[in-house]
Amino acid sequence: MRVVAAAAGLAGALALTACSGGGSGSGSSATPSGTSSAGAAATAGSEGSTASSDALQGSWITTSGGKIVALVVTGKQAGLFETGGAVCSGTAGEEAGMRMIHLTCTDGSKDRVTGMVDSVSKSGMKVTWSGKSGEETYTRAEGGKLPSGLPTASLGQ
Repeated sequence: MRVVAAAAGLAGALALTACSGGGSGSGSSATPSGTSSAGAAATAGSEGSTASSDALQGSWITTSGGKIVALVVTGKQAGLFETGGAVCSGTAGEEAGMRMIHLTCTDGSKDRVTGMVDSVSKSGMKVTWSGKSGEETYTRAEGGKLPSGLPTASLGQ
């Protein structure tokens, strides 16, 4: 039952981040604008290229240590939410020819502070974090729904 509640709560958070609350300034109406407080708290000082970070745009889901981890990228802002754990915000974009994610977590966690995007496609993204999380593979979540095939058997235990 806790798995269903956690998944429902996360799906609700994804739905909120998919709602457009204002323009991203890029001129593209197809890019959703986040309304979460974590996204609003993100720093805006990144020297990222909008064109190169377009592939990162959206909601991405993985599981780690029995928890669901959602990474949301909107424009140059990034937010990460872990069920029962970290809430992080920061930036995402291109730096020196690499796609990078920089986060600060409200609980002081250093597991996912700096991430290098190793690969990104329409359906998946692989990120190597400098913290103890290491390499993680994310699946794109469409329309505020959890992706099919997400391993949830160990969640809530």
